[in-house]
Amino acid sequence: MREDRRKGSVGHVRVSEVGKVFARAGRPEIILKDCTFDVLPGRLNVLIGPSGSGKSTLVNLIAGYATPSVGEVEIDGTRVTGPGADRMVVFQETTLFPWMTLIDNIAFGPIQAGVPKLSAHEQARALLSKVGLTGFEHRFTDQVSGGMQRRAEVARALINRPKVLLLDEPFRGLDHMSRGLMQEYFLRLFEDEGITTLFVTSEVDEAILLADRVIVLSYKPTAVKSILDVFLPRPRTFQMQTLPQFAELKGATLQLLYEEALKGFVKGTAASAELDRLMAAQRSMR
Repeated sequence: MREDRRKGSVGHVRVSEVGKVFARAGRPEIILKDCTFDVLPGRLNVLIGPSGSGKSTLVNLIAGYATPSVGEVEIDGTRVTGPGADRMVVFQETTLFPWMTLIDNIAFGPIQAGVPKLSAHEQARALLSKVGLTGFEHRFTDQVSGGMQRRAEVARALINRPKVLLLDEPFRGLDHMSRGLMQEYFLRLFEDEGITTLFVTSEVDEAILLADRVIVLSYKPTAVKSILDVFLPRPRTFQMQTLPQFAELKGATLQLLYEEALKGFVKGTAASAELDRLMAAQRSMR
């Protein structure tokens, strides 16, 4: 299925000279300026940038939850003017319905679209198996861990067969072990399904492990600073993090992010904390 999607232009997102201005305390603040990039179809595109650079804003613009102040967003040549069934978003916080079991949560979309419940549940079970949740189908959200909820969120998005899957730091807040497991399950899902994906993260290791290409954003007003192609073979494994190519890409990405974090450095701010984190990461590679 993945190769079939790559042959066409299904889910090709084009962000063209996009600008976004918000009003802060009655004054305009430019978040995005002349931001241009493509989310290539059938690829796992990762978006990374300094804290506060507008990553979530870009997700909202592509999802159609917000509109650009200038410029435009297109999917397969059609301008985005609002939300659509061709895009699904997985957010940082869970949006699972707490009064439903996991299987009912996942099957909800197809059932609402008119798919018979039995058929929708069969599809949901198949996805639950792929994300390692077989046996938990009839648990409610408060009966499973945060990592399990995250897996169910991804399955609920995929069952709708969107052209584009948008994930806004979906593994944020998970402990190290849970995050590693989520990355592993997500890699398997992507490599099986091949859906055009834009994955937002603040973690460099995660970006390189997952991505076909890493889109690095600048500090505000945000544009694209660089795009790095990741030529690590698929299927991906965690052992690839020990490869020289991985270390080279990590070093290049850290340097780009460090340069941008430095522009926003003010002691005690989020940018300051980001700079400290990136400096520590660079030191650990020496």
